[in-house]
Amino acid sequence: MISKNSIKLIKSLANKKNRIKENLFVVEGDKMVAEALISKFVVEKLYATNSFIVKNKPIIKNEKLVNEVTREDIVKSSLLKNPQNSIALCKLPDKKELPIKIDSDLGIYLDEVQDPGNLGTIIRICDWFGIEHLFCSPKTADMFNPKVIQSSMGSFCRVNVWYTAFEPVVELASKSEMKVLGAFLHGENIYAQKYYSRILLVMGNEGNGISADVEKMIDKRIKIPEFNKNPKSAESLNVSVATAIICSEFKRQTNYSALLEMK
Repeated sequence: MISKNSIKLIKSLANKKNRIKENLFVVEGDKMVAEALISKFVVEKLYATNSFIVKNKPIIKNEKLVNEVTREDIVKSSLLKNPQNSIALCKLPDKKELPIKIDSDLGIYLDEVQDPGNLGTIIRICDWFGIEHLFCSPKTADMFNPKVIQSSMGSFCRVNVWYTAFEPVVELASKSEMKVLGAFLHGENIYAQKYYSRILLVMGNEGNGISADVEKMIDKRIKIPEFNKNPKSAESLNVSVATAIICSEFKRQTNYSALLEMK
């Protein structure tokens, strides 16, 4: 059985202020909880049904942290509309310094991306494309928001995320021999140019795009061309969709262009 205080605590962690106060964040969904159990994050408490505990016994390192509960308990406590069989409370990690260098050929900076679902999806995109470094402006959504965790589908366990102003990231990109490219509605067509071998990609706010202060430090403006000539078509793409398209084209050019030329 789960106590009223525990239910109250879990529910309260939907709020960033409470996450900071309790130094905890919530992970839900059996796949994501299982990934959290084997990740770098410290699981402080696990509420789970017997079926989940039995299935995941090999990866539960400390049984003292486990509180076996019923499905009804999970439903009462969950922040989800359709909860599964487990809820994990994880310790917020200590704040970390920026890396000395960006090792991968592609990094991303998010300039005030505010929708948690977009941030979670972009974290998942980074995981898919092997992007190890995701930098976020201080006003970007909190990565430990339950909606971010949920939409990342476990990728939050594998992608390094930093919150920082843009200028230090530009300096880091320069040290890492990367060009800084920003996605705009008007810029060079991503399909009509050859990418640099190493880039830092900047994606802007859902409604306002990249801010003027950040734009000043960008080396090149790029865009995804619009193929529908109907003036009443969509004005823009969702930021997470646009991120995936640009990452895919960059990886295609840097990994497969030589292969295609040989055919």
